Amino acid sequence: MARLLLGVSGGIAAYKALEVVRLATKAGHAVRVVQTPTAQRFVGAASFAALTGAPVLTDEFERDPARGAFGDQEPPSHDPASHLELVRNADAYLIAPASANTVAKLAHGLADNLLTSAALAASCPVLVAPAMNHHMWEHPATQANLALLRDRGVTVIDPGTGALATKHEWGTGRLAEPAELVAAFEAVVPTGARPWDGLKVLITAGGTREPIDAVRYVGNRSSGRMGYAVAEEAAALGAAVTVIAANVGLPRHPRVRYLDVETAAQLADACAAEFAAADVLVMAAAVADFRPAAAVDGKLKKSGRDELALVLEPTPDVLSGLAARRRPEQTLVGFAAEHGAGALEYGRDKLTRKGLDAVVVNDVSVPGVGFDAAENEVTILTAGGDEHVPRTTKAEVARAILGSIDRLRADATTAS
Repeated sequence: MARLLLGVSGGIAAYKALEVVRLATKAGHAVRVVQTPTAQRFVGAASFAALTGAPVLTDEFERDPARGAFGDQEPPSHDPASHLELVRNADAYLIAPASANTVAKLAHGLADNLLTSAALAASCPVLVAPAMNHHMWEHPATQANLALLRDRGVTVIDPGTGALATKHEWGTGRLAEPAELVAAFEAVVPTGARPWDGLKVLITAGGTREPIDAVRYVGNRSSGRMGYAVAEEAAALGAAVTVIAANVGLPRHPRVRYLDVETAAQLADACAAEFAAADVLVMAAAVADFRPAAAVDGKLKKSGRDELALVLEPTPDVLSGLAARRRPEQTLVGFAAEHGAGALEYGRDKLTRKGLDAVVVNDVSVPGVGFDAAENEVTILTAGGDEHVPRTTKAEVARAILGSIDRLRADATTAS
């Protein structure tokens, strides 16, 4: 795996850096940590040392017992300069959290501590994840400093929006979530050839919303979790992944390209534009079958009404339309969210009727699986047979789906 040098500057978000280390080491990466003196007022060096199994450094003149080596390396026979040796051995240098002060130092080439000296000496990819109060984040000086870093090729991982450290404060400035930070690190690290390198995968996720008036819509409960899980697993295999996201509010993966849509018509247009370039289509979105025949421009009022009748019209069948213009070498996978008895029979009919290579059937009547849940239980239908995937995480279901796609493509290559 890879070697991550993690720089931790001062700020309450430093506690999240412990989770970054845990996730990175769990994934098999070797991690070393450098801290600013202020960072140690929030999280002690002993905590990072316990998780990494390696010394944590703060001062440029502090002797490194590991002599700049990571856990998978033999230390050199001499004592090198820590700020040079650590970044020389690292595959990437992630600074998280990066305070407003540290961002300013990095932008202007200051090197007054081990963290900033290492950044100035780094020839490996450098990633900066800012975390600060929203007033500091929005200040023109901070934005100008970040623009300078981006211009120099530094990857800036923007903070999230939400509750901040100070009571009653809300805004942009929250450190990105640890899983996002590890994914960003993995995205810039060369990992060699992967099984799906060169493959282009198009995925739809979420649920469409069909407007009734300016504020109301006809929609469904799909969260997009399943589609996003398939996207992340496909990206991990090396594929170039595009997700057409219908009203999805989940965190986004740095290796994945996202296109946002709201309605079935917008999703159809986006699919039409992207489909020709795709090798694999996974249609995981819950696309509305019907929409209001005429949406009202303003807001419908309740006053003076005893009832409200909606006239619904069918939406175009996006997947059938795409299947009709597919190339022989493309692989098409549909989803069928069914409720109760007859789910598999409907899925088999959909497989044949729409000319698909696979249909993923899940019974949303089962509590705790399907829409807006962390787990799922599905049956993958193909012309060659059925594969039942017992209840598990959506990431594991995604791996099973991609495994089925792998076999379908291998069989198609053999047949041709």
